[in-house]
Amino acid sequence: MSEIKKLTADVDVSEYFEKYVNFEEVSKLCIEEQEALGYNWNYPPFDFDPNEVWDSYNKLKIIAFKIDFSAEELEHTFEEKELEFVLKRFERLKVKLMNEIYMLENENSLGLFLGKCNLCMRCTREVNMPCKMPFRMRYSLESLGAYVDRTVEDLFGYKILYAHDGKLPEYLIFVGGLLYDKK
Repeated sequence: MSEIKKLTADVDVSEYFEKYVNFEEVSKLCIEEQEALGYNWNYPPFDFDPNEVWDSYNKLKIIAFKIDFSAEELEHTFEEKELEFVLKRFERLKVKLMNEIYMLENENSLGLFLGKCNLCMRCTREVNMPCKMPFRMRYSLESLGAYVDRTVEDLFGYKILYAHDGKLPEYLIFVGGLLYDKK
């Protein structure tokens, strides 16, 4: 791994919501992902209205971590299981990076997880049990209906890339945030 860059942008929640949030459409994608990869407490369906979360804050700090791979890593062709292992390692890195978001939280703010929660090895939602870590679990931008790919492109000028054909992408981007300035 070459380096990790932290990218941030502060936006007004109302403007962000208008331009990037469509809970009905994005939640369908989240539910499809869960059906394929397993259910998770930080993804819909929810027993609350996500619009109320957005309506509770004035500001949003988008926090993205861009992981650039070295030339050596990019040149290597991985076997399927090997690539899966490497990508899982980076998924586990999200927990460490999420600590930076937790540190920003106070009584007037709410952290947003870097994608799908991975605090537990297997989410208890898959077996119809309550979350084991509700004090650390946070919802993500996409789970609250935001188009993360558009957000990253518009605010930071990067596309979301994926591994394919045994190759790592040029970079990975994990996107979270902080809703703040509570109403």
